[in-house]
Amino acid sequence: MRAITYSTFGAASDVLALVDLPTPAPEPGEVLVELAISGVNPSDVKARGGTRPGVTKPPFDQIIPHSDGAGTIVAVGDQTDIHRVGQRVWIWNGQWQRPQGTAATHIVVPSEQAVPLPDGVTFETGAILGIPGLTAAEAVFGQGDVKDKTVLVQGGAGTVGLLAVQLAKWGGAHVIATARGAGVDAARAAGADAVIDYGDAELAQAILQQNNSQPVDHIVEVELGINIDTDAAVIAPNGTISVYGSAKDMQPSMPFGPLLFKAVTIDILLIYLLPPKARQKAIARLHAALADGALTCPVARVYGLADTAKAHVAVEQGGRAGAILVDVRT
Repeated sequence: MRAITYSTFGAASDVLALVDLPTPAPEPGEVLVELAISGVNPSDVKARGGTRPGVTKPPFDQIIPHSDGAGTIVAVGDQTDIHRVGQRVWIWNGQWQRPQGTAATHIVVPSEQAVPLPDGVTFETGAILGIPGLTAAEAVFGQGDVKDKTVLVQGGAGTVGLLAVQLAKWGGAHVIATARGAGVDAARAAGADAVIDYGDAELAQAILQQNNSQPVDHIVEVELGINIDTDAAVIAPNGTISVYGSAKDMQPSMPFGPLLFKAVTIDILLIYLLPPKARQKAIARLHAALADGALTCPVARVYGLADTAKAHVAVEQGGRAGAILVDVRT
């Protein structure tokens, strides 16, 4: 098989290499997937760059990056349903705590990590359902039903943000999003009832004005450290904040008093560690939203396998309304 690998941390162009490797064989309970599309996420870029806290060297001698992808099962191991051969699937946790990810023409994963791709759903969409899709679904619904509630999506023009806006609208919420520049139009097109420039000097007041001067019930948060004061100001008593990032401030200072006297619940998400029951609920919600035509997974650009380093750079640069993908067939 062809694969992108790295053995040391560093810049994408310096450490990522296209190589030929033996195609792995599935063990009992596993499936071999011939991949079509690999998804590139910020976590993949951070892992390759060596910027994860406390990690000083790669955990394996040779790593094939990326945890998301989609393709077709071409072989199964013992104790695995032979009828799965030929099934179109999408992958979750492809490279989590293991050396072989989806930046390759083939991957072996436990059978449950290859989810049947619904009819009519493209491989491109399938490659976005893992980290971005599951994160958005859990961030929106993990703290309960959002029907007739107000949901604030901070960073509503990122890949997760755009999916969260759509899912919250599908769930019956009034949705307010924050974004900037072209992201404002993207978040609005995704279905947000109101979109506010997150650079607004009076952001908290602007959010409340868009909700008839009432606090919001639930917040989907991409940057806890820089947004927590605003979140504390606009959240309702007994409100919930689902946090999936704080890259710009990894040691945030909390306004504990306002949060305490509103009895706010802060739910920190690491989608790799989502418990099985919660993961199955999130998968079911994603598939149901797709079936209802309520969910579109935006794609910013698709690169060929040999250009995976360029895909990593595109993710690092940010500022895009959509996912970065790699077509491993080209």
